[in-house]
Amino acid sequence: MPLSRRQFNQVVASLFAAAYAGRAATAAELKEGEDWRAIKPPQPSDVPGKIEVLEFFSYGCPHCSSLNPLAKTWAAQLPEDIAFRRVPVTFGRRAWANLARLYYALEIMGSLEQLDQDIFDAIHEERVRLSTEPAMIEWLKGKDVDTDRFEQVYASFDVQTKLGRADYLASRYVIDAVPTITVGGRYAVLGRRVKTLPDLLEIADGLVEKARAQTSPT
Repeated sequence: MPLSRRQFNQVVASLFAAAYAGRAATAAELKEGEDWRAIKPPQPSDVPGKIEVLEFFSYGCPHCSSLNPLAKTWAAQLPEDIAFRRVPVTFGRRAWANLARLYYALEIMGSLEQLDQDIFDAIHEERVRLSTEPAMIEWLKGKDVDTDRFEQVYASFDVQTKLGRADYLASRYVIDAVPTITVGGRYAVLGRRVKTLPDLLEIADGLVEKARAQTSPT
């Protein structure tokens, strides 16, 4: 019996979790300009006392779709001194701005975890066009979501504020491609030598080690 896309992603994430243990790149192995770039100037954390790891992404990005189940597994294993957060980017595209609104609206409604990978799959596997609010509402009708409330939240000031903050962060971190993972407001994963998506997460772990050394008392 063939696996569904969700089942396939779960299998991939499980295999990644098993293979990943103990494979994190060390900070000393990483090369600036190939594995990572410096963020200048360094950016402050929104979570004081913790190393903030941001994943800049878009539902419109196929590579983000492939990374998503792996990143979820990885993020669930991060130590307590790490604060992980995802930031949807727009790059000034109306369609991607609408998808970022979708992300934040579902987050506010408490439906994001339920539908997150479904959105990626709908766009990239099922070729559903979710770049407009009417298309989103039609799709959400089959997902046990209160679409009347969704319309209100989607157009709300809270969502607009979050979208503005996301655009500000993408500008300050000089994000020009997705997915991009940043660590501690100081480092962004480049991964010019990587061969697989899990390699990006290994680099991120090495950068976490590097950021931790920067913040540890001497």
